[in-house]
Amino acid sequence: MSMLPIFLKLDGRRCLLVGAGNVALEKIGTLLRTGLQLRVVAPDARPEIVDLAREGELEWIQRAFELSDLDGNTLVIAATDVPEVNAAVYHGSVERGILANSVDDIPNCDFFFGSIVSRGSLQIAISTGGESPAVAQRLRREIDEQLPQDLGLWLDDLGELRREVLAMHPRSEGRKLLLHQLAHRELCDSASCPSRQMALMAQSRKPEPGSSIRSGTVFLVGAGPGDPELLTVKALRVLQSAQVILHDELVSQAILDLASPAAEIVNVGKRCGTKTITQDQINALMIDRACNHKCVVRLKSGDPLIFGRAAEEMAALSAANVPYEVIPGITAAFAAAAAIGCSLTDRNSASNVIFSTGHHAQSHNQSPLPALEDATRVVYMPGRDLRLLAQEWLAEGLPHDFPCAVVSRAAQPGQQIRCTTLAALGDAAPTAAPSLLIAGWAVRDIAAANRFEAAGVSVTA
Repeated sequence: MSMLPIFLKLDGRRCLLVGAGNVALEKIGTLLRTGLQLRVVAPDARPEIVDLAREGELEWIQRAFELSDLDGNTLVIAATDVPEVNAAVYHGSVERGILANSVDDIPNCDFFFGSIVSRGSLQIAISTGGESPAVAQRLRREIDEQLPQDLGLWLDDLGELRREVLAMHPRSEGRKLLLHQLAHRELCDSASCPSRQMALMAQSRKPEPGSSIRSGTVFLVGAGPGDPELLTVKALRVLQSAQVILHDELVSQAILDLASPAAEIVNVGKRCGTKTITQDQINALMIDRACNHKCVVRLKSGDPLIFGRAAEEMAALSAANVPYEVIPGITAAFAAAAAIGCSLTDRNSASNVIFSTGHHAQSHNQSPLPALEDATRVVYMPGRDLRLLAQEWLAEGLPHDFPCAVVSRAAQPGQQIRCTTLAALGDAAPTAAPSLLIAGWAVRDIAAANRFEAAGVSVTA
């Protein structure tokens, strides 16, 4: 059974509650908070309900239910302990086109009461369709514990600022983007609040070159290593405005959560060599959505131009005369180097950086330029078994004590750093994907594991 979750404005409207016992009392508090006019019909009532009637909070009709009581009401709730009365209330309501709820009686319900988490204007209602109110209550408690207590005050301030933005700025993609950006920012009462300044001054700023979000355009966007805070400002702006997002498998959920709720989000990645979609199909998807005047984001982990098959996608877009733009991102090598506190071009250790993948790292490089030990080697997707790679590098002439660091899930929760040497690299235990290998004298000092352990980073030698 599919139901429509909605929030009704009931202020000033009439509602009938049949019954005045314990079950009815549980519903009264929820109903009165909406501002509706509540009439209770029952021969007897709990003392609390009698007191509410005496105080004018509700009207109590002290008699048995009659069908005529239903007339003129917007909602009806049956909460007696007599099933026949509850059924009569429900069927009479159906005949009059009035929405009714018979408490704990699923067949005789047009709607169900949700378990509600409230923070001022924010309401989160949870329903199990009457199957298990206890589950709904458990989820309510769990959500309530996670939400800040001052969220309602923040939402009130945001609502006030939103109304100012709507009054000042004409309807446009820029206004829509601005409202999405404000939903991620802190607000304060000060007139110099950065968020308020951004909202109120946006109208006076001239668009920067290339800053518009153009329909019919494909944006090849670098999602970085996975931490949303490492996205570029432009990447975030485009991501929040995109109508279609085609993302790699390794793009984190935290980054996908920044997209517009209305966006079409499609996973077009592969993991551990398992393909669910071909490159030609990805190209066709980009072109199809762009030709249907959609703003398309091709979201790639790291930087789109580093081992991301961007060349093939740009060639396909050019052949189809589809405009595209590349938005760089922080590549995994830089995130991994930052995680271990290593300069890839340490002037005392390395004057070159070599980027490769696990499939191309075994190159039998005999060239003196760059010298074998004068380069920091960065291997993307090195694979789980590093034994062959270690053997190839040793055969090239690299020393056994050549320092190596395997960084797993760089800049993401669960980040791990494993320090070793080239001789022991093949014996290293597999790490969680995605992982990256950095090798070279520039990383020789990172084995000081205490520094990382003090910062809460898992390091093994």
